Amino acid sequence: MKTIDELLADGVSGKRVFVRADLNVPLDDGTITDDGRIRAVLPTVKALVDAGAKVVVASHLGRPKGAPDPAFSLLPAAERLGELLGAPVAFAEDTVGPAAHDAVDGLQPGQVAVIENLRFNPGETSKDDTERGEFADRLAALADVYVGDGFGAVHRKHASVFDLPARLPHYAGYLIATEVGVLKKLTDDVKRPYAVVLGGAKVSDKLGVIDHLLEKADRILIGGGMAYTFLKAQGHEVGISLLQEDQIPAVQEYMKRAEERGVEFVLPVDVLVSPDFPDLKTKAPANPTTVAANAIPADQEGLDIGPETRTLYASKLADAATVFWNGPMGVFEHPDYAEGTKAVAQALVASDGFTVVGGGDSAAAVRTLGFDEKAFGHISTGGGASLEYLEGKTLPGLAALED
Repeated sequence: MKTIDELLADGVSGKRVFVRADLNVPLDDGTITDDGRIRAVLPTVKALVDAGAKVVVASHLGRPKGAPDPAFSLLPAAERLGELLGAPVAFAEDTVGPAAHDAVDGLQPGQVAVIENLRFNPGETSKDDTERGEFADRLAALADVYVGDGFGAVHRKHASVFDLPARLPHYAGYLIATEVGVLKKLTDDVKRPYAVVLGGAKVSDKLGVIDHLLEKADRILIGGGMAYTFLKAQGHEVGISLLQEDQIPAVQEYMKRAEERGVEFVLPVDVLVSPDFPDLKTKAPANPTTVAANAIPADQEGLDIGPETRTLYASKLADAATVFWNGPMGVFEHPDYAEGTKAVAQALVASDGFTVVGGGDSAAAVRTLGFDEKAFGHISTGGGASLEYLEGKTLPGLAALED
């Protein structure tokens, strides 16, 4: 895989460089609530700007239905990118139409343009190779060189991620190079003890990574909504907690395999429960009750790990040489249910090991809860991509960057 350093060494002054970024930031009425993904692509964009390239930045945002939708416009992301660069950024109101060509044609060396949300064109996400290829052809007409730096999208076989690199000289940006290097430390060159913390809502989202990590990890800690399927699999009452009943046989099999392989599987010993899901807009006091994990009342819902579990999990992470964390421990968006996630984050901050926060909600939680990002070994920009890599899958966007 060629990297941007090789591209810069060859010279890019005056060349049109297409940067496939991941500007898929959360918006609240058009306001960006977390600009982490925009900041993550800055090193690549700045390096190209400084080298005199004409930089064309492209990304998706949200899940529009293959047609323009103002709610998913990249304009706020383009404006924020300009603020971070300290220079104006041109914005094209289409992807491959007249506005895109005008914006690119108007670039001077060292300037940047952002084209509109790629998913406004059905060819971006089409499962039909021909339709995707036609859209990739039109994107290729905007550039001379391709730089892949949208790690959060490399697990998607989309036109701008998979098909476009085949049509242009292609290189990996700084972000992708960093992400791949980190993931190799979690799979091929692991320092032990190796602890994995998995949370989030659905156990089905994590089964693949659990399956793969049973061959690599020394201990696996489970929290979040997915924990209740594990507790149910052990025969415990989970009340009205989030439960994927159809996944119980798979969970039981994984726990059995873990025991056979000597992998420590750690589940909550106490949880915070309430009969009502908290109001995340007003954040009104929820007044949860703490109960043992094997004694959840039938009319209560588990919404965070309890204080004993927080202490237990911190102790299991204290001596780890490598830690991978993906998924919050509870409904961290509400202050009454944020302590579990905060405790895991604090344990990683206190660790002397190599700590990786696996993107998605975990990365958002770290920033929302006020932690210094530099206190962690790495904060990934791609939760889904990280998980699929750890499952051992071939990621289309990475395969496309290989020569």
